[in-house]
Amino acid sequence: MQITTESHHFTADNKLVEFIENKLNKLEKYNSRIVSADVKLRLENTGQIQDKVVEVILHVPGTTLFAKETDKTFEAATDNCVDVLKRQIIKHKDRQRAH
Repeated sequence: MQITTESHHFTADNKLVEFIENKLNKLEKYNSRIVSADVKLRLENTGQIQDKVVEVILHVPGTTLFAKETDKTFEAATDNCVDVLKRQIIKHKDRQRAH
């Protein structure tokens, strides 16, 4: 799987990028045909607290899956995105098997 990571208004360090890539690579055990993943990292100002936003677009043959999560850290938001994408992948595979 090819993973592209973009960070807006800041520079993501290598540890964060590696963490995200490791989490997304674990999705391949649910569907080995994942082509690529586009990850966008943003800082969002809401009042005095800066929230971290992670958006993941997953390209699977036949469809595109999307997840967007906001949390206090990029790691927590990434974990939430991976959980959402895991459910979407399983649901997509079940639909394909039904046809």
